[in-house]
Amino acid sequence: MSGGVVVVTVVHGRRDHLARQRRGLLRSSRRPLAHVVVAMDDPLTVDELVLPGLPTALVPVSRDPLGLPLAAARNRGAREAMGLRPDLVVFLDVDCIPGPGLLEWYDRAARQHAGALLSGPVTYLPPVGAQGYDLDRLADLRSPHPARPDPVVGSVEPSDDHRLFWSLSFAVTPATWDRIGGFDEAYVGYGGEDTDFGQRARSAGVPMAWVGGADAFHQHHPVSRPPVEHVQDVVRNAEVFARRWGWWPMEGWLEAFEERGLVARSGDGWALVPSGSAAP
Repeated sequence: MSGGVVVVTVVHGRRDHLARQRRGLLRSSRRPLAHVVVAMDDPLTVDELVLPGLPTALVPVSRDPLGLPLAAARNRGAREAMGLRPDLVVFLDVDCIPGPGLLEWYDRAARQHAGALLSGPVTYLPPVGAQGYDLDRLADLRSPHPARPDPVVGSVEPSDDHRLFWSLSFAVTPATWDRIGGFDEAYVGYGGEDTDFGQRARSAGVPMAWVGGADAFHQHHPVSRPPVEHVQDVVRNAEVFARRWGWWPMEGWLEAFEERGLVARSGDGWALVPSGSAAP
């Protein structure tokens, strides 16, 4: 098996979201060669992934003692994908339903900008109704995140702002993946690994490009703002990042944690407030 596009998704729970994503892949104008599903500390079985017309590889990954190994899981998925000798690997967050043109426009962009780190617009969907999302009408809900570029369909917008990279939806050729070196597995748990990946790409001289028409639709799920349940992960990973790159990421979250008495300034950075000493 060789050539074509392989999609990689890491998952922990979110069965309904994964099922909608996979139905979306089947509706793509450019069918994937295969879908690599990396199950992080998740009892997902091959039988649950049977979907005629969508060849699938299930890759189990154990939980790290510090939390979900997002960076390591994406690297493991990439290795599985590269073994299929694709022309392009597309990474999709499990919450993202691909628009019908996502794979096709990524593939076209990769042929013209083979050395670039490709990203596409993402729309955050409202809560799902009782009947679920109507995959035929997702385009009616299109409202891309305003903090990222939104090129017209069929165009590619180069960018030198690698801080805008996010891992919800992106694509790389195998050669570009190797040049970047994958995700840094020092990041464990929530936050930081995708911002680091963008900086690794910048450091390796890999340009970014935003692909018009490569739309993904992020399914709604409850979130904490800020993500207080991940405060330990965020502080630990932000410190790893600051040592690597000399500046602190996720400062909006860190400042919100500080307002809640969960973290405090420590020198040029941040530190967890010991349990029991947070402000009421």
